[in-house]
Amino acid sequence: MTMSALGEPCVLLKLGEIVLKGKNRELFERRLIANIRDALQTVGVQVDVRKRHGVIAIFLPEGAAAEQAEAVAQRVADVPGLVWIHQAWRVAKDPDAVLKAGLELVGESEEAKRGARFAVRSRRRDKRFPLRSNELDRLVGGAINDEYGLPVDLKNPELTVSIEVDRDEVFVFTGGIPGQGGLPVGSSGRALVLMSGGIDSPVAAYRMMRRGLHVDFLHFSGIPFTTSESIYKAYALVRKLDRFQGKSRLWVVPFGKAQQSIRTSGQDRLAVIAQRRLMLKTAEEVAHRIRAAALITGDALGQVSSQTLANITAQDNAVELPILRPLVGWDKTEIMAEARRIGTLEISELPDEDCCSLLAPKRAETRAKIEDLKQIEKRLDAEELCVQLADSIQEYTL
Repeated sequence: MTMSALGEPCVLLKLGEIVLKGKNRELFERRLIANIRDALQTVGVQVDVRKRHGVIAIFLPEGAAAEQAEAVAQRVADVPGLVWIHQAWRVAKDPDAVLKAGLELVGESEEAKRGARFAVRSRRRDKRFPLRSNELDRLVGGAINDEYGLPVDLKNPELTVSIEVDRDEVFVFTGGIPGQGGLPVGSSGRALVLMSGGIDSPVAAYRMMRRGLHVDFLHFSGIPFTTSESIYKAYALVRKLDRFQGKSRLWVVPFGKAQQSIRTSGQDRLAVIAQRRLMLKTAEEVAHRIRAAALITGDALGQVSSQTLANITAQDNAVELPILRPLVGWDKTEIMAEARRIGTLEISELPDEDCCSLLAPKRAETRAKIEDLKQIEKRLDAEELCVQLADSIQEYTL
């Protein structure tokens, strides 16, 4: 493959719903570009990120190798706000240069070697280019058919050669990596995730990152009555999720003594809901301190016996901040599939001594009454207790 035909490697990024934001679109694009630059600091390649009409182009230093462009593409594929990432070649705005680049790109592909059906898709963002899109398709497609004898299939091609004519250059590429979609992290504000070591809460955190929230993580440990295993597990989950947003923080609350107080309150069936309300109250106190505007949980309606509509209503009553539950309508199979896709399932399935195991009544209450819970909290002095718990938190930075 000669550099004279294919030019310089680069990465082309396609935006998703950001393009529908109207007059606010520029704000979202600025946030997205900042997130891209932050993410690429870990790759070790100096890049030039430029905004184009409807796309973002990442240019590498002169003489950069295709492997470096691939590393950049793989990294930005984790940045929410992008729907497609293409490792492309930047060639001169000349029909002959585009033709030669298309021929070489197809000649190097595995699809061409096995005689795959192909199509050429051109897009002319710069209308000053001498050939229209359909003319460019016929020019390059005809040359590929003559050179390699590949059959044309415009409906279901196995190989698609994409040509995008931009302001200063032409991008030529095949294939691409699906992006995360959604909105840029940070464009919707900040929230606090109640992070257990289970399967649900990491998925809930990811789903809200995709909606533009930058999240912090709050883990309740059973210390001093359990080991530190759950903290290590929560830390591993946060590290796995950090690639989607960066600058993640994990806060850990030693919750064992508070659980012991709930257990001795004499309300065995209400213990789980009382504990949950105390967690939410503590989370709200922490959220105020770190300026988070909402709480996020992994609750799914009816997934376990305590996650009934009545109990969820009783939990909402404990705090004033909104509680976001992105998984409320998901079943366990859907949640596990998403956890597997984002890489958290294997960590979540590791054994640990979760703090919830300290309060496991034989039969949980499914229709908790708010007044009964408030009586428990009055005996515990929950308002003061949640402040003490917030004062005891430890921060774990990545």
